[in-house]
Amino acid sequence: MPSHRLQHSIALLTLFYSATLWGLFWYPFRLLDSMGVDGLTATCLAYLLPTLVVGWWYAKDLWQARAHWLWLIILGITSGWSNVGYVLGALDGEIMRVLLLFYLSPLWTVLFAWFLLRERLNKLGWLVVALSLGGALIMLWQPDGRLPLPANQAEWLGLSAGVTFALSIVAGRYLGTDMSNGAKTLAVWLGVAILTGIGLLFVPLQGGLQVFTPNAIWVLLGLAVAIGSVTYAVQYGVTHVPASQSNVIFLFELIVAAVAAYWLTQERMDWQEWIGAAMILASSLFSGKMHATDA
Repeated sequence: MPSHRLQHSIALLTLFYSATLWGLFWYPFRLLDSMGVDGLTATCLAYLLPTLVVGWWYAKDLWQARAHWLWLIILGITSGWSNVGYVLGALDGEIMRVLLLFYLSPLWTVLFAWFLLRERLNKLGWLVVALSLGGALIMLWQPDGRLPLPANQAEWLGLSAGVTFALSIVAGRYLGTDMSNGAKTLAVWLGVAILTGIGLLFVPLQGGLQVFTPNAIWVLLGLAVAIGSVTYAVQYGVTHVPASQSNVIFLFELIVAAVAAYWLTQERMDWQEWIGAAMILASSLFSGKMHATDA
């Protein structure tokens, strides 16, 4: 078994890997949407495929973990909504505003971790959270002084996805090392697939099966493989890294998304948004000493 220090280092790498890919996932979803495969359908298939192909391998682990059924359900439902809100918000809104509202989640993570996990932050930890949230506020602040509140449905989806994402991080942390990462990964896949499947009962696929062109199928397959690996990486990371710290590391996604939006779309960030992004990135660099036990 690897040492605790090595496990922690690997966990940090998996979290940065996950944040990087999540900063890019919005683009293939937009590509699929332009091909006629709507966000709800694409999300359902992207999670259903790894569930069917690899899920059987983790089914035994999930069954053995049934004593923790309540937290597994919480993990599945919150992960499901955070993914749906992320995708639908990114499709219909301005990517950076949606993601920034999503990444107000450190605030929710601190609250959830405090109530449910009894994790306490030291002074540096509160400074890190304040720095990351301050960066988000600077990026979203309006010239007329209005508070950076959601302005449309897409932004409300991003905000709600951030709340449920924070709770899913805490749930994964609560389940800890006593449960295999495979069991938690399968719970996430099932949660997203079931939630989006229910949604498709009310909002069926528009355009029929002809929207699944060879190009669309290849994008879906690549997306499914990437999402499958990221889900496992996230569960490994949050198991070995405190919830508040892992959530700040995930803010690195904003930097990736900002650069990707600059090169792949017409969305541009001004100096104010870049300053906020720099603050968020700086906060992630100091996230290793956030907790009272580290002081």
